[in-house]
Formats: sequence, C-alpha cells, structure tokens
Amino acid sequence: MRIPTFADVLEARRRIAPYLQPTPLHNYPSLDRLVGAEVWVKHENHQPIGAFKVRGGINLISQLDAAERVRGVITASTGNHGQSIAYAARLFGVPATVCVPEGANPVKLDSMRSLGARIVVAGADFDEAREHCERLAASGGLRYVHSGDEPLLIAGVGTETLEIVEARPDLDTLIVPIGGGSGAAGACLVAGTLGIPAEVIGVQSAAAPAAHRSWSAKALIADKMGTFAEGLATRTAFELPQRILWQRLDDFVLVEERELREATYRMIELTRNLVEPAGAAALAGALRLRSRLAGRRVGLIASGGNISPDQLREVLAAGAPDAAGHPRSAAS
Repeated sequence: MRIPTFADVLEARRRIAPYLQPTPLHNYPSLDRLVGAEVWVKHENHQPIGAFKVRGGINLISQLDAAERVRGVITASTGNHGQSIAYAARLFGVPATVCVPEGANPVKLDSMRSLGARIVVAGADFDEAREHCERLAASGGLRYVHSGDEPLLIAGVGTETLEIVEARPDLDTLIVPIGGGSGAAGACLVAGTLGIPAEVIGVQSAAAPAAHRSWSAKALIADKMGTFAEGLATRTAFELPQRILWQRLDDFVLVEERELREATYRMIELTRNLVEPAGAAALAGALRLRSRLAGRRVGLIASGGNISPDQLREVLAAGAPDAAGHPRSAAS
C-alpha cells in the first residue's frame, strides 16, 4: 500500500469541496478553564453524517472506475465509516453493502439504511464483521473498502486537519481520537509537512488498546475490545495508518471508560453539542494531560456526534465529577 502524501490531501480537498463545507472550529472559555489551556474544537459532528469519515468516503468513491461503480462496494463498520461509504455511494449512484456487528449503534444503522445501503449483520464485534465482509467481497466481486488501509480514505480525512491549521496556524498541539487510526494518520500527514501544530497526540480507550500497543511496539498487535465507544472499538491495528503513526505521531495516551463518559458529559454540557463517546475522546486525553498542556493552544477533534439514546442516558446519569473528583449524577 502506498502511503499518501500531503499532495494527496490537497487533491482530496479539491474533490470533496463540491459536496462538503468546512466544519466550524470554535473556542469555548469554559473548556479553557476545564483544561487549563486555550482549547479549539473542530466540529466534525456537524458533517452531514455526523462524523469526520465522510471526507474519506467521498474522496474514495469519487475515484472508482466505471466497472467498480456498476459492481458496487462493500465494507465493514461499527457505524461512522459505514455511513461515510453509504453517503458517498448515494452521491455517485454506487450500490453499497455494509457489514456491521451485532448490537451496532441503532442511530448509525438507521442512517445507513436511510442512505440506501444494504446492511448485513455478522459477528460479535467489528473484526468478526470485517472478516465476514472480506469473504462476501471475494465471492461477490465487489470492491472491498477497508476502513483504514485505504490511501484515499486517509488523504480525505486529512482535510479536517488542513482546515484546522489554516484557521489557527498558532496551535501548539492537536489531539485526535484513534480507533483504526485513519484520522490521526491524516493529521500526521498535514502536521508533518507544514510543521503545524508542533505535536499530534492520539487517544484511545484502555479497554480497546490494540492501536496503542501496536504504535508502542511498532508492530501490528491484536488485543481485547471492551469499550462502549464503538468509534474506538477495534481489536486489531491497521497496517497503513500504523505505518504513518510509527513515523509521525508524537504521543499516544490511553484513557479509561470512566474518563470517556465524563468527557462526553463535559462536551455536551460546555459546548452545547451532541458528541458520541469517541468524539469526546480528545477531551478525555486533554484532561489526562492537563498539566502538560497548561497555557498552550490545543485543538481537539470532535470526530463524531452519533450518540445513541441509550448511550446518552448512560452518560447523563453518570454525570461529571464534583469539585472533589467524585462521580455525581446529572440531576445532582
């Protein structure tokens, strides 16, 4: 697989510009106080599918040849990548099938169906759905779209970071959620070329640490998958994003499930935006690194807003910690 370049990101921006507007980048003084830094939130939750991955989907589907468009595409997803492919496939008149695990987020499933994708439920988790998807692709002659090992996807999602650094070239740090790692890989491509921001930090759930362990070891490693944040829920690392992260990611932190819940609550409370747990992971990472980030200008990528009603009730019931750091309910 070819590692995409900064030139590929620029070309991706040209391709997706007719279909997607730049998303907002906002500062919230209440988040500044919470983190102890000047915090800027990139609102990818404002995308048409509520997640950043639509950038990559449009970039890839727009480049299919005529035969691939007729045969159609197939992919596996816990939700946001699947929405991305379904949305782009609808734009370009391409049949799309998405394999999802049992118990997938119903908000994302309904969106994919509404966009016209055929849904195949297979497996207990993402990786089992992916394995089933690969078998269907081979038997049916469909164009298989891997959720991470696709240069066009990575170049496409890299455009979010390009928008960030053009709007705020004075950022010191960018914090990016990592599941498969395409978003962080795209961020590293841009930052590595422009030198802005000075560092890119990835965040993953300690309950699904395969990408973190792979980055640390510089080898692909599988691990447990127990996070409630399905956008971070992978038990195997992806080769192409990891090859970029091994070279260019400055740091990578793990956060606990409790921290993800608290960060989701805080993002909803302080920005008045709906975010899903994966979309709040960057804030969880910033709070974990609070002393290190003090006084800096920090960008947080709110990668998605597709929280299910059950997840939202759980987050609001858990609430944020009180002044002493103890959990409290949203009603207290």
